[in-house]
Amino acid sequence: MTLKKIKTIGIIITFSMCFITHYLYSWYPNPLFSILFPVNESIFEHMKMISSTILIWQIIEHLLIKKYNLKANNYLLTSFILSILSIIVYLVIYMPIYNLMGENFIINIIVLFISIYLANNIGYLLLKSKKIKHQKLIGYLGIILLYITFAFLTYDPPKTKLFIDKRNNTYGIKT
Repeated sequence: MTLKKIKTIGIIITFSMCFITHYLYSWYPNPLFSILFPVNESIFEHMKMISSTILIWQIIEHLLIKKYNLKANNYLLTSFILSILSIIVYLVIYMPIYNLMGENFIINIIVLFISIYLANNIGYLLLKSKKIKHQKLIGYLGIILLYITFAFLTYDPPKTKLFIDKRNNTYGIKT
């Protein structure tokens, strides 16, 4: 197995896992899942889904890289960057379309796939690049700060378009 093949499999599995992680909080409501997975149908909550699904796959991918003894640098930094990059790519593509057409399930799915695909391709390049100094520290801190931010914005979201669940006209977690 090659790194490229693992990344390709990762795109498909990550995309597929999003359909499961989308519902994990509603199936098993608890404080941990409220930070990791969507608690409502807002755009922001779906960004948590993408990031968490990518990080779950990154753990599996790391195990596969170790199992097949593949050379990969900057693993933790790449995991953090993939999580952030997938959000940025999704929002850059999705928001203009959303503002023009409103919500559309098919477009959501296509943009989700494009975001995961592009992020993973950049992740592949990062894994193949030279070792970056302090990448583990930056990766750990970045992931921790990302989820602290997710927690804060889940329980105390700003009242903006990005955070509203239009189905229920609510923000954040229902407490």
